[in-house]
Amino acid sequence: MAVTVRIPPPLRELVGQQAEVAGAGQTVKEVLADLERQYPGLRERIYDDSGKLRRFVNVYVNDEDIRFLQSEDTPLQEGDLVSIIPAIAGG
Repeated sequence: MAVTVRIPPPLRELVGQQAEVAGAGQTVKEVLADLERQYPGLRERIYDDSGKLRRFVNVYVNDEDIRFLQSEDTPLQEGDLVSIIPAIAGG
């Protein structure tokens, strides 16, 4: 199943400077694994050493934070939009 994944500017160097890429999978976890197959090096930028999404990386499916859904097990449907959004701190 194909979905569109929005890539934030800090990660675009890994995906040929594209703002959006296609990913395949039934869940967020499967789509992120598919992106790593397509664009090696992406995983280490969004996952920590224990294999969990980094604290400062937020993932949304159709504008819904996956932390309030089923986390990486959130099911996807054809045409869904997955957004990878790094948290921004400062002041």
